Amino acid sequence: MKPASFDYLRPATVADALAALAAEGDDARVIAGGQSLMPMLNMRLVQPRLLIDFSRLEELRTLRVEAGWLSVGAAVTQAELLSRPSLRDEVPLLAAALPWVGHFQTRNRGTVCGSVAHADPSAETPLCLVATGGEVVLRNARRRRTVKAADFFLGPLTTVKAADEIVESVRFPLAAAGSGHAFREVSMRHGDFAITACAATVDGTRASLAVGGVADRPTLRFWPLAGGALPPDLDAALNAFAWDLGGDDDQHATARYRRDLVRRIGRTVLEEALSCRR
Repeated sequence: MKPASFDYLRPATVADALAALAAEGDDARVIAGGQSLMPMLNMRLVQPRLLIDFSRLEELRTLRVEAGWLSVGAAVTQAELLSRPSLRDEVPLLAAALPWVGHFQTRNRGTVCGSVAHADPSAETPLCLVATGGEVVLRNARRRRTVKAADFFLGPLTTVKAADEIVESVRFPLAAAGSGHAFREVSMRHGDFAITACAATVDGTRASLAVGGVADRPTLRFWPLAGGALPPDLDAALNAFAWDLGGDDDQHATARYRRDLVRRIGRTVLEEALSCRR
């Protein structure tokens, strides 16, 4: 299929883009990489009157460390972030997860913020943002606001972002000394969306596990460490977490299989994160 007719705007500045977005509201869509939006346009799942292209706005190509955060601008591609030499030291969980995001070709076009804005429950980048306690910076023509990642996602393809706002950047906290991180997922093929993905973080006092691909959004659970070890009742805690996540049967897997993956992969990544604390 081909998309419905639309107007195309390549603004010179972010201010110009936000002004156009404010004028059109729900009738406009923002494109940076287009790896999620273009298929939706082609299938006419969305039919905007105006498409605003952010991909060449240098103001949004920022990738820098500031005040304990790694800030990733809206035009930064997944490949650019993955190739950052210091990423494994700055946000090791993200470095472990990004190779699972799509394929080499799609990472060259897909943006980090675009994946967050799209809010697919199976996507790896939103999962890492929730797992690390990251933040989403939203901006419109009038103001800028910051939302915690755990509060940003409302459900499948649904977020707190208003129609006149863009995801200007996402912020990942830098890994603390003494913390450990691990990521694993199961998918039909490497690069496909995850059937179940698990991201674990362990510090001096607690362990956390974030799960994607089961509930309608990335979901995080914490447990206190007992003498530097994982809780003795971890299997029971993971079982309870798996049931709390719910999940549905679909063409890829049953809810029962997804619950079993949470139990098995969850324990594996928690143990890996504990063993690799720096």
